[in-house]
Amino acid sequence: MIEIQELRKAFNEHPVLDGVNLTIKTGETMVIIGRSGCGKSVLLKHLIGLIAPDAGRILIDGTDITALAGPALDKMRLKFGMLFQGAALFDSMTVEENVSFALHEHTTASEAEINQRVEECLQAVGLERVEAMYPAELSGGMRKRVGLARSIAMHPEIILYDEPTTGIDPITGDSINNLIIELRDRLKVTSVVVTHDMKSAYKVADRIAMLYNGNIIQVGTPEEIRGSASATVQQFITGQADGPIQQGLPARRALSRWFRPRRRGGI
Repeated sequence: MIEIQELRKAFNEHPVLDGVNLTIKTGETMVIIGRSGCGKSVLLKHLIGLIAPDAGRILIDGTDITALAGPALDKMRLKFGMLFQGAALFDSMTVEENVSFALHEHTTASEAEINQRVEECLQAVGLERVEAMYPAELSGGMRKRVGLARSIAMHPEIILYDEPTTGIDPITGDSINNLIIELRDRLKVTSVVVTHDMKSAYKVADRIAMLYNGNIIQVGTPEEIRGSASATVQQFITGQADGPIQQGLPARRALSRWFRPRRRGGI
């Protein structure tokens, strides 16, 4: 379904993606893990054509999306649904208007057909009688569910999830994980999830890929990732401060700089 080949992207001469290669099979859930700021969301936005790469290709069903523009790119994007990190709902629109937005823009369906589709999508994510509510009236978990309902409204072949469990409590997060699994099984979609939540990654993934220093350093099943021989992978999945992944000064050195014993008569 998706082939990423030697994908490169830099911002202000700082490389974020540095030759990424990854193949995602039709119907599987691929989870991409990595530290905050490592380029996971950047990679996701390349898949849907929101960002153009500096080099490399992305093939969707054999078509190079990086070579498309205008109406051809818009048509390819209709294969996708996307759940953004903050749900990205339109504040001035009701739930019904948010979920039906693409249906009004890209189909000739009647109002009755659109209303029925909105109801189906909301029921699929466990929401009822919320059509007239506005995003500000919803909890964080409900906003995520509405965003997910919107992402499936156009019957996508691929669903992209950007940090689906971020900003919500663990119980709501687990319900979102269950929805990801249910939608994959019911709709037979290909799913790409980016997250640093390992509990979520292990639960929803068919395979997991770790992004580090601009490259995919390991791909495997959840069991293979758990048993990885890579010290870098192990440090990330276990959440240890000490290891090959460093950010700035090591903790002990940083503390020693600021909390040295005072000398008599000094400061």
